[in-house]
Amino acid sequence: MKRNKSVVWDRIDAANLDLRGLQVAVVGGTGGIGRALSRFLASRGANVVVVGQTFRDAGTPGIEFIQADLSLMREAQRVAALLPAETLDLLVFTTGIFAAPERQETLEGIERDMAVSYLNRFAILRAIAPRLGSGQRKSPMKPRVFVMGYPGSGQIGNPDDLNAEGSYKAMAAHMNTVAGNEMLVLHAAKQYPRAAFFGLNPGLVKTNIRDNFLGKGSLKSRVTEALIGLFTPSADTYAERIAPLLVSPDIECDSGAMFNNKGAAILPSPGLTEAHIRQFMASSEALLVRVDSRARY
Repeated sequence: MKRNKSVVWDRIDAANLDLRGLQVAVVGGTGGIGRALSRFLASRGANVVVVGQTFRDAGTPGIEFIQADLSLMREAQRVAALLPAETLDLLVFTTGIFAAPERQETLEGIERDMAVSYLNRFAILRAIAPRLGSGQRKSPMKPRVFVMGYPGSGQIGNPDDLNAEGSYKAMAAHMNTVAGNEMLVLHAAKQYPRAAFFGLNPGLVKTNIRDNFLGKGSLKSRVTEALIGLFTPSADTYAERIAPLLVSPDIECDSGAMFNNKGAAILPSPGLTEAHIRQFMASSEALLVRVDSRARY
C-alpha cells in the first residue's frame, strides 16, 4: 500500500473524544471490530445502532440493536428501511467473512462470501445513500460512510463472475469482495456528494472473520488466531486507534480517501479506472436484480 500524502489529519487522543449527540450505525456491529468500535463510540457518548445476528451488549448505554441475517439481500433491504439515514452522522460497514474452501451459496443463490462481505453493503448503501443527511441538524460535518475491507491492496476484481459460478477458488472469490468494497467507496464518493465516503483497511486483527475458511472452532483456526493475536493489535486497540479519524474535521473534503490500519491515508489500488468501476457496479446491480427476480417466483 502506498501512502497518499495529499490527505492528512491531526490525531487527537481517543480518550478526549466527546461524541455526545453523534448518531451512528454499525452494520456488523455485534462481533469483532464492529462490536469493539460500537462499544468504544458509545462509551464516548455516541448513540449507536448495531446490526447483526447475535447481540452481546444488551443493557450497554448508548447501544441499540437491529437483528438481521446479512447474508440475505431481502434482510439488507429491510435494514436499509429501518436505519435512520436522514439523521445519521456516521455509517460504518464492518460485516464480513472469508470464502470457504468449497463454494457455499445462500438461500437466495448468492456465493456466501460475496453476499456477506460486499453485496449487502452495496444493497444497503444503494437504498439509503440518497437519504443520508436529508434531515440532519445543522452540522459542520457531512454524513460519513466508512467501508471496512482491504483497500489499496491492488485487487480489481472480476465483474464477469461476481457470483463465482464460472469457476471457484476461495481466495479469488474473496478478492472480488475486497475489490468491490474499495470500488463502492470510489463510486459513492462521486455519486452522492451530500455525504462523504471512506475506505478502512484494518490489516490483520484477531477476530473470528477467518472461521468460514479455516473451520469454526478448528485447531487450525485457534492456532491461526492465537498467532495473529501475538503480533497484531486487538479489535479494541484498533477501534480506539481509528475512532478519532471517523470524526476528524480534517478529512471533510476528502471523500473517496482510504486509510490503513494506523489511520494513514493510502492510495487506491491501481487499475480501478472509472470504466472498470462502472462495470463492477453494473454487475453488482444485475446480481441484486437476479435475487429480486428469483424472490418473485
